[in-house]
Amino acid sequence: MCGIVGIHHFNQHQIISEKLLRTMLGAIRHRGPDQFGLYLGKYIGLGSARLSIIDLLTGQQPMCNEDGSIWIVFNGEIYNYLELREDLEVLGHQFTTKSDTEVILHLYEENGSDALSLMNGQFAFAIWDKNKNELFLARDRFGIRPLFYITHNNTLTFASEIKAILANRHISTEIDQITLDQVFTYWSAISPRTIFKKINELPPGHYMRVYQDKIEINSYWQLEFPDRKHDLLEKPFPLGEPLRLGEVNEIIEKLYSLLVDSTRIRLRADIPVGAYLSGGLDSSIIAHIICKETSTPIETFSITFDDLQYDESKYQMEMASHLDVKHHTIHVTPQKIGQIFPKVIWHTEIPILRTSPAPMYLLSKLVNENNYKVVLTGEGADEFFCGYNIYKETKIRNFWAMNPDSNKRPLLLKRLYPFISDFSDRNFNFLLAFYKQGLTRTGDAYYSHSSRWRTTRQSKRLFSRQFKEGLDNEYNLEIGAATQDGHVDIPTNFHKWDFIQKAQFLECTIFMSQYLLSSQGDRMAMANSVEGRFPFLDHHLIEFSNQLPTQLKLFALNEKFILKKMATKYIPRSISYRSKQPYRAPISESFLGDHSLDYIDEVLSNEYLEETGLFEPKAVQILMRKARKMERLSEANEMAIAGIISSQLIHSLFIKDFPTFTQITKNDDIKVVYDHEL
Repeated sequence: MCGIVGIHHFNQHQIISEKLLRTMLGAIRHRGPDQFGLYLGKYIGLGSARLSIIDLLTGQQPMCNEDGSIWIVFNGEIYNYLELREDLEVLGHQFTTKSDTEVILHLYEENGSDALSLMNGQFAFAIWDKNKNELFLARDRFGIRPLFYITHNNTLTFASEIKAILANRHISTEIDQITLDQVFTYWSAISPRTIFKKINELPPGHYMRVYQDKIEINSYWQLEFPDRKHDLLEKPFPLGEPLRLGEVNEIIEKLYSLLVDSTRIRLRADIPVGAYLSGGLDSSIIAHIICKETSTPIETFSITFDDLQYDESKYQMEMASHLDVKHHTIHVTPQKIGQIFPKVIWHTEIPILRTSPAPMYLLSKLVNENNYKVVLTGEGADEFFCGYNIYKETKIRNFWAMNPDSNKRPLLLKRLYPFISDFSDRNFNFLLAFYKQGLTRTGDAYYSHSSRWRTTRQSKRLFSRQFKEGLDNEYNLEIGAATQDGHVDIPTNFHKWDFIQKAQFLECTIFMSQYLLSSQGDRMAMANSVEGRFPFLDHHLIEFSNQLPTQLKLFALNEKFILKKMATKYIPRSISYRSKQPYRAPISESFLGDHSLDYIDEVLSNEYLEETGLFEPKAVQILMRKARKMERLSEANEMAIAGIISSQLIHSLFIKDFPTFTQITKNDDIKVVYDHEL
């Protein structure tokens, strides 16, 4: 795992600044503190900060092919690199290292952009092809690894994190109003936007070609759900007919086999590998497979809380005992969350509406302190096997919409969100009115998520008058900008999918890729030089699961049905059949409890709120006074507090007081290649 940076001048008469590249690497040394490397060529400069995991001795970057005509910097892992290498050697390619990085080089030589479809991994990389004078950038299917870029003064600058781009003091930016509006709707930006104007991300599943003075961006993979359920076991499933027990058992065996294969190749490393253990079904399955289906020794890592609505330590300890592994925990309090929140936002590089990334930051710190660099986790199972309540919401609302005047059908809503006090029986009338809005608009592409987005949008009432006016102007100027309901690119065959598949597409494209794998995933782990790996996100497993009949994922209102059936053979029933407990963390009490946080008073002062111009000072103060009285806040108000504080911190950290970074120097382990053409 690494951090990468690069500068490409379209005008060949410009000289690449080695000093700037060293400074950019200095901004992201946390992503790869083990080794550093630079390549300085003709109007191209590449840099790498390496976290050594595979081929510790000869895997240093930047790396080139046999004749030095193609150079690469690479962030990530190609899990099937051993199999790909064998195929390439048969074709005559010669290797000088044992790394997966070199495999990408030769695969690109052989296949060009088609190489991406052959890779099983998580990656962001840049290849400079001297023969073509072409720069090739690519990102993995789900965007597990980040890649940002900006064009400025006839130059393309790219990096794994935005702070490395802003290390060039000639690049200035400001808060992007449309993106902030997106965050306060969807919890995240919609790719390719970022919170900073003019700085974009390369979207997941895309590659970029830069040649002459042109930039061309193309998609090579998109999440798909087949119109029919077929070829799962090399025979069709009869549509509309119930599955027989034998067929279900075959599916379970195939699913388990795919998970074992996916987990095994994600254990490929030349250093020890650990695992997160949340106490839930998904991470328990992965931990079981590592312990029982491989010879890899592991240690496990968990988060604990005092508050039982967040804490799952009982199940964590039960599973750790069941597997007989050495288990580590980090106890997280609201005070700790509040204290580290500015660091969290420094690494997310975008406002967030939850504090959930903060405990993940502390967890990866615990992993680092125990000398681990790699952990396997259970992300992806909830999205693809219907573990979230949003799928239950969608199913209930679709059922209710068939008879909208029914008094019995909406009673199913009482089975939703038992962990949120506002959704208790006492407030059933509120619940009824809330979910009835837009009930019969089942043909709306965003039907499944409209309720969630409507809740989040309530926070936008706190935007300042001038911000709202500017936002209206921005939307009016931008062709195809956001509508009230959303602005995610919808596939042409979207209308052929069932309502759960549509919900899965939106959840995976927005929440998972843009928030879960980014703010809560890569950015929190790499802040402490830890790489997360996700067996449930193997694209072979995803393509299999997407063909499964929906009822095998959400059977009535029983989430992850097929996973639970599979897991009962291997892990305690108390874990395999427990109801989903969403991972959450305290919000308002983290900032406004008995502990004092100087930065809160600073970023929420009337003066600074006026300076940023993002929120109405009076409205913010009213909300904070209510929170300080420790009154029970709605979910919308809790999210508003996190969103306002994090937005103000983004402005403070990246625009008002952006720091100067220390360059990577000869005292660091650095290799510099000066191209012979210079």
